[in-house]
Parts: sequence; C-alpha cells; structure tokens
Amino acid sequence: MIHCHTNIETINASKYLQQLCKHFRHKVTVQYDATFGRVEFPGGLCLMTANQNVLSFYCKAQKPEGVGMMQSVLDQHLVKFAWREDLNVTWQDGLPDPLPVNPNLEEIG
Repeated sequence: MIHCHTNIETINASKYLQQLCKHFRHKVTVQYDATFGRVEFPGGLCLMTANQNVLSFYCKAQKPEGVGMMQSVLDQHLVKFAWREDLNVTWQDGLPDPLPVNPNLEEIG
C-alpha cells in the first residue's frame, strides 16, 4: 500500500473540505461532515480532516499512479475553491507518525 499526506494551513479548512466533498460526490462515493471527509477515488482512498486552521489529506492507493492522481485532483480543485488564498500544499510520502488521534483515520493505516 502506498500512502501520502499533507497539512494545509487555512482558516477555511472546514469550508474547503465540504466544498471538495460536495463536488466529488457527483462522480465518486463520498461521506463527509464539517470536520471529516472520505472520498473513494478510482485510484485510491482519501480521508480529509479539518480543524480551526488546518485542512489535512491522508491518501492510500495500491499503485503509485493512484496516489499521483489523487494529489493532482485535490491540488487542482483546492486551487479553484481557494482562489482568494495563497495556499501551500506540500505532499509528503507515507503517513505521519504518530497518526493524529481520530477514529475516522483508522482505515487509512
């Protein structure tokens, strides 16, 4: 399994999480609320979390192409939705150690 993650500082974390999930649900299976999102992309799974000032993405896929596709799709759509902000999205291989305490993130490991 291949993993990657990123943390994006923004005061609009929940807003962007919900916008992304609403948009993606037209094509893929999505579950979300104000602080957590689960998106089943064709190439892999992405879990999202939002707190007051950080939007986080945790992705896993069977193949490197799946991770690359998710990173590209998330980057492109986030730029569109957050055009008023200059967000810094830096993807990291693997998952953070330790993984943040959140029961929703258990399936990503």
